[in-house]
Amino acid sequence: MQTSIQSRAAGTFAAVLALLVLGAHPAPAQAPIELKAGISDPVNTVLAWYMARDAGFYAVQGLKVEIVNMHGGSRGAAELQAGRLDIMHVGLSSVIRVNRAGGDIRLIGSLANVIRFTFFSAAGVKSAADLKGGVIGVSTFGSESDSTVTLALARLDLTRNDVTLKEYGGGSRRLAAVKAGEIQATPINEPTASMAREQGVNVLVDLVPEQIPWVFSGIVARRGDVAGRRDVLARFLKATIEGNYLALADERQAKEVLAKELKISDPKILDITYNDFKALTPPNTEPIAAAALPSMMILPCVAFIRSTRHLFCLGRFSFA
Repeated sequence: MQTSIQSRAAGTFAAVLALLVLGAHPAPAQAPIELKAGISDPVNTVLAWYMARDAGFYAVQGLKVEIVNMHGGSRGAAELQAGRLDIMHVGLSSVIRVNRAGGDIRLIGSLANVIRFTFFSAAGVKSAADLKGGVIGVSTFGSESDSTVTLALARLDLTRNDVTLKEYGGGSRRLAAVKAGEIQATPINEPTASMAREQGVNVLVDLVPEQIPWVFSGIVARRGDVAGRRDVLARFLKATIEGNYLALADERQAKEVLAKELKISDPKILDITYNDFKALTPPNTEPIAAAALPSMMILPCVAFIRSTRHLFCLGRFSFA
């Protein structure tokens, strides 16, 4: 079934591409359009946005982008739906949650197509028996940190009924709570995951090596904006893609930006954080069918934009 869907998606892409290849229009000489772009936490999957902003790629496209930390994916997705954000960096779980509650937001790109969480546990929690009955901290309910708890628990032959989940905000806050014994475990990604390892925090379940397909860090907008502000979103995506390519091509500059934005001072952790980004980022910010299949059905593409390096599908997605 997966192969069939991927084949249909590829066929649709090729057919529509022949008819609808569009270029992102050059930005007019006028005041920049202000966009508020939310993130769930300052992590390395945001690097393309940081690079595009710092390198002036958004400005070239006539945009002024403010990157705002929402301290949780589902919280940010709700703010997007409410119109207080223009774009959100968030995974599929939060999108599905909003849409099931009557919202209408759509995935237009991806900055990570695999799960990137490692589950760390408090001192003395080394097994399923130790974790059973304990508290697991997540950023917000309905976020990727929440959803992937189910997968981690399955590796331990446990279910969500065997633990209590509580909201604890960003990765740094959750790591501090694990170390203090306030919670028994939590999922964390880079760079906080490397900091946790350096500090000797126990790894209970590591999902990263499994490379589980999942739109882990999507680029999301309201459905009405996909139609009504298509040119603005196209310009945002083009600049983001250029930022992603710059991050991949210029390691020195990318590390400088990561160190500044993620407040990394340890060169070893900086290396790990950048290498993790480089190994796992989709260069064209393109969501893949395999990563989307766990939670959604891909509908035909409705628009394309042209980058200097590639063609990208500005897709319309429907969520189960």
